[in-house]
Amino acid sequence: MSSSNLQPVKPPALRLGDTVGIVAPASNVKRADLEAGCEALRGAGYRPLYLDSMLDQDLYFAGSVQRRARELEEMFVRDEVRAIVCARGGYGANYLLRELDVEKIKSHPKIFVGYSDITTLLTWFHDAGNLITFHGPMVAKDWAHANGVDLESWGAAVSGVIAWDVALGAGVTGLVEGEADGILHGGCLSILVASLGTPYQIKTKGKILFLEDLAAKPYQIDRMLMQLKLAGLFDEVHGIVFGEMLDCVQNANQGYTLQDVVGRIVGDLGVPVAFGVRSGHVTSRNITLPFGVRSKLTVRGSQVGLRVLEAAVEP
Repeated sequence: MSSSNLQPVKPPALRLGDTVGIVAPASNVKRADLEAGCEALRGAGYRPLYLDSMLDQDLYFAGSVQRRARELEEMFVRDEVRAIVCARGGYGANYLLRELDVEKIKSHPKIFVGYSDITTLLTWFHDAGNLITFHGPMVAKDWAHANGVDLESWGAAVSGVIAWDVALGAGVTGLVEGEADGILHGGCLSILVASLGTPYQIKTKGKILFLEDLAAKPYQIDRMLMQLKLAGLFDEVHGIVFGEMLDCVQNANQGYTLQDVVGRIVGDLGVPVAFGVRSGHVTSRNITLPFGVRSKLTVRGSQVGLRVLEAAVEP
């Protein structure tokens, strides 16, 4: 298992002209969305590659567990593939946890990108294999739409910029003041809660924890955060950053904000808390956040700064 005393396993950097492997570890994929995303990757200077079996369907999954696991391991092993980007999330990545060989994946480190249900793999690859992973745009989602990818953070994360400030933009606010260094980690809140009590539960000690979700009502967000709190997962975090939290409302006239709700739960932790960072389920320009790297969170009043303190990849 990984240890905070071990150096993280960083994948090689991605360069223009490199091959990007596309995988579907969870739900089934629509060909039109996949091809639109591939075209955008070509336009950005990369060579997309996917297996035809990606378009398989088994119930709501992208084919069988075995197909999805083989596809993912193959992309890690193939020499020409320099990065692996998930086509979409949905549901089903948890089925792969007992099928994948983490040591095999660790011995062929690659940039691995996704969000939503892919949180399962992002966190497990880091917690069990000490791999740097990337919470960011997916092919049949963000790459497939105009203005879907924040190219500045993508470039900084995958090319090996040594230290960089995440351009947070409008809408990001501070909930609790403070300053903290820690290892950036996290993902989709509902997926993290689903891992509680399993061997794949996220490790939060010493982390700046990023949490985001989509279309969950405020009381459901409250319940999930309280579950994490009661399970002790906030006890040794250094800071918390919430995502954009799209459509997380009860109704238009609810009389309170989601910030009010989350502030009641995490406001007494003694760590800085920010809200509104555009990564994961977002309105546009999905920010790439490298998980497993040292970062610094600064909250002064309503002003928020998030700085990545080390390169996420090897030159």
